Amino acid sequence: MDIGGALKAELKVKVVDRTRGFTEALYLPAILAGLRITVRHFIRNMFGKRDVVTISYPEEQRRISPRYRGRHRLTVREDGFIKCVACYMCEEICPANCIHIESGEMEDKSVEKYPVVFDIDELRCVFCGLCVEACPKDAIRMDTGIIAMAYTDRDRFDFTRDLLRDPYHENEKTKFRSVPSPATEAEALPHSEGKLAE
Repeated sequence: MDIGGALKAELKVKVVDRTRGFTEALYLPAILAGLRITVRHFIRNMFGKRDVVTISYPEEQRRISPRYRGRHRLTVREDGFIKCVACYMCEEICPANCIHIESGEMEDKSVEKYPVVFDIDELRCVFCGLCVEACPKDAIRMDTGIIAMAYTDRDRFDFTRDLLRDPYHENEKTKFRSVPSPATEAEALPHSEGKLAE
């Protein structure tokens, strides 16, 4: 039994005509189709008021959805104290293990615990938002709108508790005055420098 003949009988072979004309050999139809798309985008960007593809960054910022998860921030209570109670729920649920918390006790008995160290390594973070969902006190949010973080040093992607403070509601009343500061920078962030970008 001829196996090759049986396979040819089962498979339908389509023969493709490979003869090309002179215009296809010069690629003129493909070049003209590409130029048509380029000119269409050029006209839409120059004269179109809506649905513009190109933006003038950084003068013009891209609109983002309110649901978009940007850089983290820590919120504060009305009396100016940090809302985080160091319950470790965000650290436990984080799939990238990028959150590091160390708790401490306060002299003020209205606050049971507070984070002495609250460190987020933004290079390891996958921006899944599970830390926000797990927080029982609404202490951590990802609604800053900061989506482009570019630094020249890897250590600047490590954000400490004080670097994550809420910049939107900061005034004289809410400046983390009641949160004890770590004695040294190494104590605040054991594995990196945690400096702000200049």
